[in-house]
Amino acid sequence: MNIQDINLPSGFSPASRVWIYQSNRPFHEQEIKEIDEQLLQFTEQWNAHGAPVKGWGRVVLGQVVILIADETETTVSGCSTDSSVRVIKSIEKQYNVNMFDRLLLGFIVKDKVQLLPMAQLGYAMEQGFIDENTLYLNNTVLTKADLDTKWLIPLKDSWLSAKITRKAV
Repeated sequence: MNIQDINLPSGFSPASRVWIYQSNRPFHEQEIKEIDEQLLQFTEQWNAHGAPVKGWGRVVLGQVVILIADETETTVSGCSTDSSVRVIKSIEKQYNVNMFDRLLLGFIVKDKVQLLPMAQLGYAMEQGFIDENTLYLNNTVLTKADLDTKWLIPLKDSWLSAKITRKAV
């Protein structure tokens, strides 16, 4: 699996801002339809100081929400960022999921997202559940350009590689 397998929008500036929220569980098919509809309604009405924001939001990989804002014409303000967070918090409540656990790491194993608490990274490597070439969901990317090139990356190329090499010594 790679980034080309995920249907990201075209026509957005490489400098567009990106927010990635990973759910602590996969969404059911019906939930994905409902969430995608909520994200569509939100992005169609997304404004910054009264000016429309060119936005996009979808569930990808069955449990990851990606929001994109193209700031070519309208810069996203603090208030408009807050409104996007409110949408995500509403999804959390509605579907009883956690979308803000930054210590839960996502990996692509057998073409599916597998979650791993950061504290179990070393154990998972020792047991062979993941290795240095396992794709990691680098949810810290901030731009569309980075989403396209630095989101799904081998573990060895991520910020986590320092944690692995330290433990392996």
